[in-house]
Amino acid sequence: MANRRNPPRFRWYLAEALAALVAAFGIDSATAQDVAYPTRTVQIVVPYTPGTGADILSRLLGPKLAERWKVSVVTDNRPGATGNIGAEFVSKAAPDGHTILFTATSFGTTPALYRKLPFDPVKSFAPVALIATSGLALVVHPQLPVKSVKEFIQLAKRRPGQMLYSSPGNGGPQHLAMELFKLETGIDIVHVPYKGLAGAITDLMGGHVQAMISATQTAHSAVQSGRLRVLAVMSPERSPAYPEAPTVKELGLAQVEVETWYGSFAPAGTPAPVVAKINAELNALLQLPDVRDLLAKQGMTPRGGTPERFGSMVRSELARWDRVVKAAKIKAD
Repeated sequence: MANRRNPPRFRWYLAEALAALVAAFGIDSATAQDVAYPTRTVQIVVPYTPGTGADILSRLLGPKLAERWKVSVVTDNRPGATGNIGAEFVSKAAPDGHTILFTATSFGTTPALYRKLPFDPVKSFAPVALIATSGLALVVHPQLPVKSVKEFIQLAKRRPGQMLYSSPGNGGPQHLAMELFKLETGIDIVHVPYKGLAGAITDLMGGHVQAMISATQTAHSAVQSGRLRVLAVMSPERSPAYPEAPTVKELGLAQVEVETWYGSFAPAGTPAPVVAKINAELNALLQLPDVRDLLAKQGMTPRGGTPERFGSMVRSELARWDRVVKAAKIKAD
């Protein structure tokens, strides 16, 4: 039933010990910690509007970095072009670690949607760390006669081209996640894009469309009240919000594991000891109980790990979404 060419995603999630980080860069821990960085204000560029996930992370972690480093750490929102404006700014900044990017899933999807970018998502950046992820879930209208993913797939195959699914916008993470699900399961359901989340989820609750890929946090109240039914979560682990809902991996569909991710990059050419120090500080902060509690309230899971692992993940994301966009013939609005 499914194409299993893609390996299960995010095997790199468990935060690795500093020894692994040191091995990746060939430097000792003292070098990473004692490097003369930072020497002035550190600018965290968030390529989205205030209140978005990457912005929340910057404003949570920035003050803690400032306290540890004894310099100012400021959040600089530069939204526009699905995150490309802020990313371009960082790609052209001095490669000294004083300008870093806090970005999200769109970093891995826009290269497939926009063929001409003012930067190269691999060559223009030095990966620093995967910071956090947040879950996605396959949700349906409660009157749809299915109670499992298997039944959903069977129904869709009996009604090719008849079932509708909503998303907050063409080319967004929810749209691409469902197109991946379609590609891997061989179903044919029709995309109905909305101008934002409110319309997409309202029409699903009203029965005007039958399904949606939604952020777990976003759909939680509607699921709790019975206005939506969750069939599965697309993350590697079960969601605390829906402990009874299986993961797609449990259902034999590990190749459709998808999460919203948040990560940090520096400009290409940033010295390895500087990247290592930023990475080590972020990993340390992600272990703090107050940070983990605040992330949980936002529906985020702290991740961490080495720059090498994060770079591998990003390359996997770029290849995956390029395949999906081509197969579904998706064009950016």
